Amino acid sequence: MITYVRGQLTEVTANSIVLEAYGIGYEIMIPASMFGKLDSIGNEMKIYTYQNVKEDALDLYGFLTRDDLEIFKLLITVNGIGPKGALNILSAMTPDDLRIAVLSDDVKKIQSAPGIGGKTAQKVILDLKDKLTLSDIVSTGDIIPDNSAVASGAKEEAIEALASLGYSASEALKTVNGLQLTEDMDSEDILKAALKKLAFM
Repeated sequence: MITYVRGQLTEVTANSIVLEAYGIGYEIMIPASMFGKLDSIGNEMKIYTYQNVKEDALDLYGFLTRDDLEIFKLLITVNGIGPKGALNILSAMTPDDLRIAVLSDDVKKIQSAPGIGGKTAQKVILDLKDKLTLSDIVSTGDIIPDNSAVASGAKEEAIEALASLGYSASEALKTVNGLQLTEDMDSEDILKAALKKLAFM
């Protein structure tokens, strides 16, 4: 199994890149959202990879972070979602946006990915809801502050509610993170405070 490839970026195509390492060129398919984050041709990059072996092909799918790769691997466990479908989903949304969409039952958000219908989006939510948590977002940089006076569950519920109202994951997180919270606030209080803040932004 090829876990990652570190090499020189030599080629960029419509849906893949080529990294050269030790004289071997590895073609790696990547999500569309990654193209704007690539280094210049000739620079060295490290890409985390998933190796998909079939009878007639051996394909590599690549990501800039291990978190992206782990979400991809979760997506392909969903019945009806293959590697290309998972790549389409990660082309349309970040792992954090996917977590929010799954936890807030946002079928339309997942359905916005190319080739993903309503039934498949519902299947993604059903299969992944018990495998994803908002606390995982902490590891990706959008930190929910550890405020012992306020239960983290109340903050997570408020963030999920904001997402269900149409706000992006990052916007919901930043808004809740910026609130002055007290220990007597529950999720409804946090949601009201967040909505009030958003109304003046």
